[in-house]
Amino acid sequence: MSAVPGLQPMPTDPGVELLERALAYTQGALVTITPAHLGRRTPCTQWRLVDLLAHMEDSLDAFAEGATGVISLHSAAPAPVGDQIAALQTKACGLLGAWASATTPLVEVGGRPVPVGTISRLAALEIATHGWDVARTTGHDATVPDELAEGLLPTALAVALEQHGEFGSPVPVSADAGPARRLLGLLGRRDA
Repeated sequence: MSAVPGLQPMPTDPGVELLERALAYTQGALVTITPAHLGRRTPCTQWRLVDLLAHMEDSLDAFAEGATGVISLHSAAPAPVGDQIAALQTKACGLLGAWASATTPLVEVGGRPVPVGTISRLAALEIATHGWDVARTTGHDATVPDELAEGLLPTALAVALEQHGEFGSPVPVSADAGPARRLLGLLGRRDA
């Protein structure tokens, strides 16, 4: 295959690898959901699980759109409750495919250019955090793998410092806390 003159391929974004691991982790949490869990409160105290799933679906749509170079900040109608898990799984696969083949160095978010690596890392952070929320809500082992947590910590710190309400306010953790506990503490989650 010959290269197109003047068009350089995008280097592989390390955020895509983080995104892949976050999606795999969250997939494991999604399979723990039963209809009885949908009305339960989540660690995002303003949401029941059904609300969190709708938010996750909307986020997957927005992040997939970002791979094209623009996130328009609109919400699509979520799938019916009975179809949400299948919709999330389908959209997660589509999201990873979109980011793996992204060709733009910047993503326009609300009229502001943001580096593509920043968006893929934010997507990984959002997906992994809400995967933890789902697992906690369903009562299953919610441990974020240390390697994934380590990779997400710089983005979580940046989000915590800018705090625009995307996650809860940071909570203190012990000095000897592992990477998952530090990650979740930065995002306002208690009891890893």
